[in-house]
Amino acid sequence: MKRLISFCISCLLLLPAMQGQNYLLIPMDNSQADHLKAYGLSFWVLQQDVDVQWLLNYRGGSFMFARSPIFEAELQVRGITYEVVAPGKSSQILATVTSEDVNMDAVLLEKAPKIAVYSPPYSQPWDDAVTLALKYAEIPYDVIYDVEVLQGKLTEYDWLHLHHEDFTGQFGKYHPSNANASWVRTEVVQQEAMAHQFGYTKVSQLKLEVAKEIKRYLENGGFLFAMCSATDTYDIALSAEGLDVVHAEYDHDGMTPNMNEKLDFSKTLAFQDYILLPQPGTYEFSTIDANYRRSVPMNLDYFTLFEFSAKWDPVPTMLCQNHTRTVKGFLGQTTSFRRETIKPGVLIMGELKAYNEVRYIHGNYGRGMWTFYGGHDPEDYRHVLGEDPTDLTLHPNSPGYRLILNNILFPAARKKMRKT
Repeated sequence: MKRLISFCISCLLLLPAMQGQNYLLIPMDNSQADHLKAYGLSFWVLQQDVDVQWLLNYRGGSFMFARSPIFEAELQVRGITYEVVAPGKSSQILATVTSEDVNMDAVLLEKAPKIAVYSPPYSQPWDDAVTLALKYAEIPYDVIYDVEVLQGKLTEYDWLHLHHEDFTGQFGKYHPSNANASWVRTEVVQQEAMAHQFGYTKVSQLKLEVAKEIKRYLENGGFLFAMCSATDTYDIALSAEGLDVVHAEYDHDGMTPNMNEKLDFSKTLAFQDYILLPQPGTYEFSTIDANYRRSVPMNLDYFTLFEFSAKWDPVPTMLCQNHTRTVKGFLGQTTSFRRETIKPGVLIMGELKAYNEVRYIHGNYGRGMWTFYGGHDPEDYRHVLGEDPTDLTLHPNSPGYRLILNNILFPAARKKMRKT
């Protein structure tokens, strides 16, 4: 029976080629009923070994692929707006977007990337925007953590997301008033046990080795995406190799004298010239985060996406596809980045220019690529501990969540992505 079903599906998928090449277009402009589900559907089509055309800057970054009854039915089930495109019309669309006189292009997506989310096995009193987006869009992923990373399993994945992790070994810099909270005690016990399991005396030493392993994954061609505190703490851990930058509140011994003068910024991906803020009462890791002493009114907290050349800069163009260039801001333990701490050569893709804040950045390392996105949850301005997860059925057209899903999908464009 399974073989018969598989054969029938294969026949249905071949129908477009047999019946004259009609196509399905998923518009991603303001006509789209559910932008977020559209990414999941495109991912699912790739899983069926069918290529998808990502039409950059065409109606908000639309998707187009061969028509089949199964695909059309799935679009209807998921509530996604779509159009049936005749062969002549599809050729006209491709001619338009590839024309030299427009800032558009067509990028062929060829294979669904295998996705991993680096997240602890124990529950935490906050959710994760990327995991929420993956679940809502119905995109499959695996959860991995320190054991899997140190066992070399990153090579099994095309794309890695870092959950809101603290790579400095300070347990998220919990305030001393939360020291006896059950979630804090659980995290401390489990992370210290993990460190001892791998022969380290401190959690900071374990996290450094994990950070270095992730860097090797990048060097060998991996794609890395991080949000909130996983952005700055990752670089801090790399720059602090060989130093003790952890307050005694968290590791029970002293810090390296004059540690800020000894940080090695040559080891970081994105940031430099920052100052560490180790005091337990300061809910910040360093001066990277523009949230430190921030004074942006909520009604003015919007950032602008940069516009890139679709034909000459396809990667940032893909990462910035949206139905608007203005995205509302949102807070996090790491909200955004101070421009003066960003390394030369790092590509800025989104900024709050009036306050000199950078929100969304991208760069290369070795044969791989990374993207850092500040803030916690694009549809929850001030997320608090223990708050219910965001219900994305209420935000199917979220521009902030679209940026996350751009990152998840773009490794599928392998020919455009790989550097020579």
